[in-house]
Amino acid sequence: MSRSTRHSGPLPPSDRAPVPRMSRRAALRTGLFGAGALAAGGLLSGCGPADAAEVPLQFWSPLTGGDGALMHRMIADVHKAAPELAVDSTALAWGRPYYTKLAMSSVGGRSPDVAVMHLSRLGGYAPAGLLHPFDLDLLAEYGAGEDDFIPRLWKSAQHEGTQFAIPFDTHPFVMFYNIPLAEEAGLLDGDGRLKPLDSAEAFVAASHRMSEVTGDTGTAYGHVNDPAQAWRFFGGLYGQTGRRLDLSGDRHDLDHDAALRVFEFVAEVFDGEHSPGTLNYAAALGTFTDGRAGFFISGEWELPGLVEALGEDLGALAMPTFFDEPASYADSHSFVLPARDTTDPERFRAAHQFAALILKNSLTWAEAGHIPAYQPVVESAAYADMQPQAGYRSAGEKPVLDPRAWFTGAGSQFHDQMSVTMTVNLIGDGPEAAVESMDSRLTGLLAKENPIKGGAR
Repeated sequence: MSRSTRHSGPLPPSDRAPVPRMSRRAALRTGLFGAGALAAGGLLSGCGPADAAEVPLQFWSPLTGGDGALMHRMIADVHKAAPELAVDSTALAWGRPYYTKLAMSSVGGRSPDVAVMHLSRLGGYAPAGLLHPFDLDLLAEYGAGEDDFIPRLWKSAQHEGTQFAIPFDTHPFVMFYNIPLAEEAGLLDGDGRLKPLDSAEAFVAASHRMSEVTGDTGTAYGHVNDPAQAWRFFGGLYGQTGRRLDLSGDRHDLDHDAALRVFEFVAEVFDGEHSPGTLNYAAALGTFTDGRAGFFISGEWELPGLVEALGEDLGALAMPTFFDEPASYADSHSFVLPARDTTDPERFRAAHQFAALILKNSLTWAEAGHIPAYQPVVESAAYADMQPQAGYRSAGEKPVLDPRAWFTGAGSQFHDQMSVTMTVNLIGDGPEAAVESMDSRLTGLLAKENPIKGGAR
């Protein structure tokens, strides 16, 4: 890796053996690239020069819609705090298109200075040499360090002990509820909060009670034809059994008894009488917002739309502990430093400054429902006053992220494959068949060649 000598200042750590960069051929095989990406060269090279300023900074993210608007506000606040940073922000299509373009930019040496990556994707990028590690001493200069983060989340952003990502949120699966319906069902305590649902049996009973009140559905949950919702629900519940899926070797370690326990519980809740197990995402959302369901299980990212629909009638809490220990499936928007053939030390420093300023300003990000990863924000009085966000704050303390493997992560085939098993459970042959389907699909994914190995260019 060559270094720019135009400026003095800190550079990426170089006292360790470099990780080989994935070759273009290997990237094509792994699916990080695709035919659509190969036609995207104009997009990747089309970022115009930043406005005249001391330090230009290219920033990529997959944040559009409401999230994109909030990020735009946060970048404006960054400029107020550090007007010397000229941030050229580019939002690209979420999912595989984004991660394809991000990988191609690193392989081609035309990457942005800093980018957003779902933490669940780290296993496909850090080992391949597609990312620079962060300089933690430099990040600390701008007021952010390990002690400011939940330990489990911080360590999840490492590869072989090196910090390749800095989380700026967790976005977990949570449980929303309709407060007036819960009150009618006798599920609120004296303070108007939902009574503890601290076992599988307690939740099944509460869901049945909600269905009696609504005359329709107790719990709304949409998974049919969705590429990820079923895995998100299963993954968190599997974590509650005390198990964590390990895909680091040649064989998986799925605990059949624990998986069966999860699938049987889900089948009991969505029995077709009290709650349907055949809803797609939009139908489940509509059932809840129309007042035909008392509970709604989904990601916290639905919060803005639910607040608009239900207002103060909306309640939310971290996923109840149905099994043995608290755990919530979550992913994390994180900052990464995509690999480049040359590194300008001033822009490298600016990327750290930018990340730290966004972290400190992440109370704005909480408006979208996301839980800030930077704990000084979460522990603030201002965050405690945010409702119903503060009601599920604990979901960020025990996050269950995807198992680390080259084929896992947001928008991946892994999510598709695992989500099919919930259809087998609720619409097909039931819990035992779902466990066997998951076992078979995991075995099939692990049997695929890992193109990262030996993929240095």
